[in-house]
Amino acid sequence: MMNFKRLNNLTGWAVFAIALVTYTLTVEPTASFWDCGEFIACSYKLQVPHPPGAPLFLLLGRMFSLLALGDVSRVAFWVNMLSVLSSALTILFMHWTIVMIGRKVINKSFEELSKPETYTLLFSGVIGSLIYTFSDSFWFSAVEAEVYAMSSFFTAIVVWAAFRWELVEDRAEANRWLLFIAYLVGLSIGVHLLNLVTLPALAILYYFKREAKPTYKGGFIAMFVGLIILAIINSGIIPGLPSIAFKFELFFVNSLGLSNGSGALFFLFLVILAVVFGIRYSYAKGKEVLNIALFSFVFLMIGYSTYTVALVRSGYNPPINENDPSNILNFLKYLKREQYGERSLLYGPVYTAEIEEFKQGEPVYKLKDGKYEVYTYKPEYVYQKDQQMLLPRVYSNSPQHVALYQEMLGIPAGQKPSFGDNLRFMFTHQVGHMYMRYLLWNFLGRESDYQDAWAINPFQDSSKLPDNLANNKARNNYFFLPLILVFLGFYLLYSKNEKDFLITILMFVLSGVALVVYLNSPPVEPRERDYIYVGSFYFMAIWAGLGVMQIGDWLTKIVRSPQLKWSLLAVFGLSAPLIMAQQNWDDHDRSDRYHQIDFAKNLLNSCAPNAILFTGGDNDTFPLWYVQEVEGFRTDVRVCNLSLLGTDWYIDQMKRQTYQSMPLPIELTKDQFLEGVNDQIMYNGNPNIKGMSLPDYLDLLHKNDPRIQAQTQSGDMINTFPSDSLVIPVNPTEIAASNWFPKEFTPFLSTGIGWKLPGKNIFKGELIQLEVISNNAKAGWKRPIYFASTLPNDQYLGLKESMQLEGYAYRLMPFKIPGAKDGFVNTKIMADNFLNKMYWRGLNDEKIYYHGDFYLGIPSVTARLGVYRLADQLIREGNLPKAKQVLDYLDKVMPNKVIPYDQFSASSVGLYLEIGDETKALSMANTIIKRNSKAIDYYFSEDNIRSHDRDIQIAFYEMNLIVSAFKESKVNPAKYKELEEIFNKQVTRING
Repeated sequence: MMNFKRLNNLTGWAVFAIALVTYTLTVEPTASFWDCGEFIACSYKLQVPHPPGAPLFLLLGRMFSLLALGDVSRVAFWVNMLSVLSSALTILFMHWTIVMIGRKVINKSFEELSKPETYTLLFSGVIGSLIYTFSDSFWFSAVEAEVYAMSSFFTAIVVWAAFRWELVEDRAEANRWLLFIAYLVGLSIGVHLLNLVTLPALAILYYFKREAKPTYKGGFIAMFVGLIILAIINSGIIPGLPSIAFKFELFFVNSLGLSNGSGALFFLFLVILAVVFGIRYSYAKGKEVLNIALFSFVFLMIGYSTYTVALVRSGYNPPINENDPSNILNFLKYLKREQYGERSLLYGPVYTAEIEEFKQGEPVYKLKDGKYEVYTYKPEYVYQKDQQMLLPRVYSNSPQHVALYQEMLGIPAGQKPSFGDNLRFMFTHQVGHMYMRYLLWNFLGRESDYQDAWAINPFQDSSKLPDNLANNKARNNYFFLPLILVFLGFYLLYSKNEKDFLITILMFVLSGVALVVYLNSPPVEPRERDYIYVGSFYFMAIWAGLGVMQIGDWLTKIVRSPQLKWSLLAVFGLSAPLIMAQQNWDDHDRSDRYHQIDFAKNLLNSCAPNAILFTGGDNDTFPLWYVQEVEGFRTDVRVCNLSLLGTDWYIDQMKRQTYQSMPLPIELTKDQFLEGVNDQIMYNGNPNIKGMSLPDYLDLLHKNDPRIQAQTQSGDMINTFPSDSLVIPVNPTEIAASNWFPKEFTPFLSTGIGWKLPGKNIFKGELIQLEVISNNAKAGWKRPIYFASTLPNDQYLGLKESMQLEGYAYRLMPFKIPGAKDGFVNTKIMADNFLNKMYWRGLNDEKIYYHGDFYLGIPSVTARLGVYRLADQLIREGNLPKAKQVLDYLDKVMPNKVIPYDQFSASSVGLYLEIGDETKALSMANTIIKRNSKAIDYYFSEDNIRSHDRDIQIAFYEMNLIVSAFKESKVNPAKYKELEEIFNKQVTRING
């Protein structure tokens, strides 16, 4: 028989190969939605992504991008392959970890194992690692360029190294393994901080190894020490060392008059000197623990040093340079993730709390004339004491969040939530909905890929399900098989290996429920967050692998025939990963999916040359960054993200030329948009001012004119604005003579555009928008300004009546059409953009999977709403053939069989009737009404019908649109009689 080590290595590399092939076959060929576009762009050119960054991921991503061999369209694929490889290596180390834990359950050395024990142990490792290979959340991260796949790899290799260290008897060699672990932890910081949560459990493992007679008290102390180490790394080393370095920097530069950087360098010298002295001292005095601790610190810092990439690359002002961490001031903000704000963890206000007092917080510095100068202070908010509580979970005072808290907990408006309400929200929503639901997705199956979908009911009658659930590729049922193995492995460890039982359960809790408590999620998230908790699912999969050993143990006792025993064990073991692979393949296969990038190109191609494009969220910004930075597509368009436009570093970047895009016309000086300056300009109404010239007001602002300033309670002078009615100048003669201006709108031109701001305060980002618009108007409206059609209404600054829809974006025009509350359509430009300049790869291919939570939202809605408005305007203009052409074209490139018809499709039925295509209208109506009727039947059969209120309303709305359109048409009633009867039946049910 081959020796165990060789067999173990072969089986490990075999599961690695299975994972590698699986993920390679299903990997996304380009940038996915969310952060992936940003990470790929930053990897390709070593730029600086959102804080706290992922420098090691970027360095490795850059190496993988070189494999594209100059083909920029393949760069994203190769950076995605970094996640593929990281995930496959995770599976490799997971297998070896299960084998090491399983060996301790058998309580024999590897050399003493019998052949049946060897095969059972290796088979357990294979099954546990394959279950994790095909699990929902891990597979999702494995095929895209996000940091979570590599973070999982570091978790896997650190846990494996810790159990491998436990096997080493020679103390000197064992200490070298500890240094290796410290180095890995340091490297993992350059990917993601999730890896750090395993440290308290590893401290217990260390205690069990080094203590001959371990006790519960000793284990608790070891865990506490591990928590302290975690806190030191997370708060003391990562942001702490740079913070201390800045204190030295302040003293050396401001007090001693030395050059910038001298204090930080001196501090670095002191740290190195202290470590060297400490190591020499530990050798001289024989202090082994001190020696290991200091060397671990050194190796951790070597790994952590990857963050110097952000410092170095930021100094070159790359196009993507978030927080501009090119100096120690901004580097500190970058590491501390200050732009995201803070959430109270242990004690703080609830959503009903009001601010009682503003206090002066930490000083905010700027570098001026070679010195660090305090120019403002961070505000500290003092809340009502009776509106604060321990472990505040219902903390957000966002109006949307407040409404959801009240709805979820049944609290009347204005009433303070009790501590019981607070805990109820934590257990039902944060732990239940935002964690346990994800856990069941991975080991029981999920209902669908729609936002907030619950775990599947394995015994539900699927014949009654509505089409959007029954045909949903993400509807996966594992029939409890992985979960049963998890419970069996849990029982095995509990009964036969108490130490590893405690270690694994602590790792599971720390990477799961403890993270839930730490993250303190609000009542709604923009996307599902299951990828955060894959660490806890990792340890569940380890238990699942050990569950195979428990089955093998029982079979040994009750089955005499070895052949029958191995056959049964193979069936019981392989059934779980095989059914997971079969169920999950279709909704994790992203091969040939390109529309997220095509969506970005369509948005850019909706803009005229040299445009300024205001965008909002991640999905209408990061894909655009990718196509510009990597593929060099439409680099003449300046993408301006409104979420970042309120930050001084981003405004600075907007004032520089990038590729073919000229700087934004911003005249404010750096001192006028620094952090804490003009963050919010308060409304101070003057009834004598009916309409304020925007250029004149901004001129006063540039001069810090006291006429627009007011004094705060603290005595500071701040800028205000006296009127929310603004006017932008227009030169009608000059505009009418320009080549770009559509002549049909000449009658609407006047000497100015007047409008009213939607809000009573102007935030810094809005101030910059107004500055850009005003300066561009003064320059004769020569540069096109666009607003993405995906923005929420309040981000259009109340200018919709002056906005022309040209595709996926509105162009700000130098005139106003009163009553055009949602803008107006330029049919000539929009039809040309839609038919000739937009990309639709694969949207008509049923084999390609489109995630319902992503693609049935903004991408499909933007396309169908845009085409509906275009066709509607064409009909109003009498151009029926062109209206039919654009409607038919959209249905060809985005058919119902791939992207199901939505409410805008229902609205399009009426348009088809208006252009005389009765056949197409009836076909679409038949599909939508029968689909919705079946869905309503299902919703009324459910016990919790209230949870489907919104779905019922949408279904009823679509059916009503269609039936009303037919009634208003000249179509023979007999042709839609069946559809009307279906609708009336559901109306009776709803009203009854």
